[in-house]
Amino acid sequence: MAQESSHRVVMIVSAGSNPFEMGVATELFGLRRPELPVPWYEFELCAETPSVRMHQGLFRLSGVAGLDAVDCADTVIVPNRPDPETEPDPAVLDAIGRADARGARLVSFCTGTFTLAAAGVLDGRRATTHWRWADAFIARHPQVHLDPDVLFVDDGRVITAAGSAAALDTGLHIIRSDHGAEIAAAVSRRLVFAVHRDGGQRQFVEHPLPDVPDTSLGPLLAWAEENLAADLTVTGLAARAAVSPATLHRRFRAQLGTTPLGWLTECRITLACRLMERGEERLDVVARTSGLGTATNLRTQLRRRTGLTPSEYRRRFTPAG
Repeated sequence: MAQESSHRVVMIVSAGSNPFEMGVATELFGLRRPELPVPWYEFELCAETPSVRMHQGLFRLSGVAGLDAVDCADTVIVPNRPDPETEPDPAVLDAIGRADARGARLVSFCTGTFTLAAAGVLDGRRATTHWRWADAFIARHPQVHLDPDVLFVDDGRVITAAGSAAALDTGLHIIRSDHGAEIAAAVSRRLVFAVHRDGGQRQFVEHPLPDVPDTSLGPLLAWAEENLAADLTVTGLAARAAVSPATLHRRFRAQLGTTPLGWLTECRITLACRLMERGEERLDVVARTSGLGTATNLRTQLRRRTGLTPSEYRRRFTPAG
């Protein structure tokens, strides 16, 4: 049964904002989810003016809250901007600065990274933005450590996403951080969206024309996910796909932006997290069931992925915790 939320998410909408990012935030944080046994978010849109002309004048958004809504937000989302090299509105920058000063979580979608940088909250931090604007961002904000080749960057209290579609990955990452892998997986199923794209994957993946009629990894991935506890190797996966290991590597890079081993490890860590969230406390069982092998490897991989030890992860994400 859903519980009353105490976490407030406010998204700033500016003139020319892309409605896609606004829709993503509304779907992820504003839609009621009574089927989930966790307190969901309170969500609100705000702007400097009561009526906002959206991207290319397709429609106007009216009846939104004023920027003072930012002052009581736990998470503040900044959308994209149609011309990121123009100066943001000073009132928006002031609102972001106040939110940063009191420790709110700050999130940008796409070229919204320019707005966070203009507010001074990215100085000395890692961040990302849409690949098309990476050079302009570096030239304009050299004090920010930009990683132009990833989907999103979680730098603690500040999270920046790349292009529009990466807003979905970022939002699911936030839900996973707040509520755990099981809840994020449930939301992704509602969206009919993959939950395994982490922030380190590439923004832009080349898709060369295939040399054979079908090079889809779908059947192989589905089989591997059902057999994570088995002794899966790159050589064995390649044999099952009837290709060489080198060809399998190329297909993973082209279609998923990662390596076969990297994908396997990500799936196994996700399964291990879900097992712990369901109450399994025996690390050897979690490690064996997820295919991570040993409790030592489980600890290593979990810390690398989440920064937490197994006991810390359980305290944070299990129902009892």
